[in-house]
This record gives sequence, structure tokens and C-alpha cells, in this order.
Amino acid sequence: MWRSEKGYVTAEAAVVIPSLALFAVMLLWGLMAAAAQIRCVDAARAGARAAARSESDAAVLAAARSAAPPGAVVALERAGDIVRVRVTARPPGPLAVTLRADAAALAEDSVAGAAP
Repeated sequence: MWRSEKGYVTAEAAVVIPSLALFAVMLLWGLMAAAAQIRCVDAARAGARAAARSESDAAVLAAARSAAPPGAVVALERAGDIVRVRVTARPPGPLAVTLRADAAALAEDSVAGAAP
């Protein structure tokens, strides 16, 4: 009975080890994607805060880009007193996933001129 089961451990290891390696790689990619998403959110918020202080568009974009992940695209949109900052990025890795974060703020100069 022992002689007939001699190769099963090797065959099972040949199936399990690559599966575990693939799982570990996907887990690491997921963690890197989550970290990139958090950086996108932080970058959008930093840009919105800078815009709320009525800084120039260049300063707003610089603030957002400094917190954004590498290769991220930062867009600024003004609609009246509301300023929106959108950060879009691709996480590292083979999967084609687009990460996006939006933040909006009311410009302070519009609040200062409002009557109570």
C-alpha cells in the first residue's frame, strides 16, 4: 500500500505551490492597489484644500501631484464657487484597473464675501 502512494506528495506539491505563489502575488498586487487608491484620495483632498484657500491653479495641481502616485493624472474643475479635483491613476501590475478619487471644496474667498 505504501508503494502505490509514493508519488502523490510530489504531485500535490506541484499543484499547490504554484497556486500559493499566484495567491501571494495577487495579494501583494491588491495591497499595492489599495495603497495607490489611498494616495489618490489624499492627493484629491490636498488639491481641494489648496483650492479652498484660493491658491492659483498651478499651486493646486502641484499640491495634488505631490501626494499622488507616480503617473497619476490630476484634473481641476471650477464651477462657480465649487472647486473639484479629480486624480486618476493606474496601480502597478498587469491588471488594467483605473483608480479614481474626487474631492470638492468651496473657495474661501466666496465664503468671506457672504453676509451672515
